Amino acid sequence: MSDPTSPAPRQTKRFAEKRQAILDAAAKRFNERGIRGTSLADVSGSVGLMTNSITYYYRRKEDLAAACFLAKIAWLDALIAEAEVRTSPEARLRAFLDAYARGLSAMAAGERPALIRFHDVRALPSPQAETVFAAYNAFYRRMRALLVGPEALPGLDRIARNARTHLLVSVVQTLRVWIERYEPDDYARVAARVADLLLHGLAGPGSPWPPAAGPVAVPASEAGPTDAFLRAATILINEQGYRGASVEKISAQLRVTKGSFYHHNDNKDDLVAHCFTRTFDRIRRTQDAAEAAGGTGWERLAALSCALVRHQLSESGPLLRWIAVGALPDNLRGGVTGTMHRLWDRVAFPIVDGVADGSIRACDPAIAAQVVNSMIDAASELDDWAEGIDADQAERHYVQPLLAGFYGGARG
Repeated sequence: MSDPTSPAPRQTKRFAEKRQAILDAAAKRFNERGIRGTSLADVSGSVGLMTNSITYYYRRKEDLAAACFLAKIAWLDALIAEAEVRTSPEARLRAFLDAYARGLSAMAAGERPALIRFHDVRALPSPQAETVFAAYNAFYRRMRALLVGPEALPGLDRIARNARTHLLVSVVQTLRVWIERYEPDDYARVAARVADLLLHGLAGPGSPWPPAAGPVAVPASEAGPTDAFLRAATILINEQGYRGASVEKISAQLRVTKGSFYHHNDNKDDLVAHCFTRTFDRIRRTQDAAEAAGGTGWERLAALSCALVRHQLSESGPLLRWIAVGALPDNLRGGVTGTMHRLWDRVAFPIVDGVADGSIRACDPAIAAQVVNSMIDAASELDDWAEGIDADQAERHYVQPLLAGFYGGARG
């Protein structure tokens, strides 16, 4: 006589398989369009279900998005567990990045399901946001213990440890985006070069920190009547994405009416385009000022990095983050993406010059530029993770670890 309980495992297995298929499809859609730009109907069509059938697995779109984020965090936790068996922080860093890159390679090759990116996580509403952020904060603490604990970096205070952890987490997150320029078979090689840059920095023999040339003076831009709107919109777009930064929220942050908003701005898309123009102008003027100041490639790279990180923490900051591009409508995305890539690619010039003049050690300039860009870009959230950090501390505990070596500089 057959076991009457036998159908249950098969049903459970089918349920789990269908739920996984939904998560896989949803992660791809959320990565392409953002949470607010994706509907349950978009996901259901990808897995051959009616929209009301998806609600059997996830009642709301926000529940589905939260499940995608939790799956991503669980994967990262597993990578940390693999790296924890290594005996030194340097070996743990290399092991984590290698496993991370190999996982991304498998996703790119279709050998394992895609995972959601964190760029839209702040678009989650309550109560899903609390659940996801609790898991993310736990992951952040595990990363800090793995790579920035007292054994690895003795004598650092809370701000210094959190700033370094934010740097590492940000480099990892951004790697997910720009590594797609390479062949999946080369992802592990790219990760090895990123690990080498993090561990040993960019400084060549005899290049001191801080550089002898000192800070660079960036000419101020002319203030306009919409500057307050641009800054408020930039902050909201960084936090909640293009769709989350509504006219109502921008107006509320400035404590003005929607009528006042439209008095100064024709529409939201024009305002967002102006936000990108403002960010690009600041990056371009800082790059030009660093080049005009002259000096070695090391001095120009350090001056550029410190000036932009200081701007991120200043009252005139922040810059729009690269994550803001993901959910833009098609009419804005193309031109913005091209300009952003060109400006960030300019960071390779002082690196190449520094390798030539000996002030920067031999490295892959394209990869080094992307890692430096990741650090500058993520500085807009530095105070969220290293609360109370000031500009001087940011240079010492955030910029210096990347440029002068994550462990060597602090131990020296």
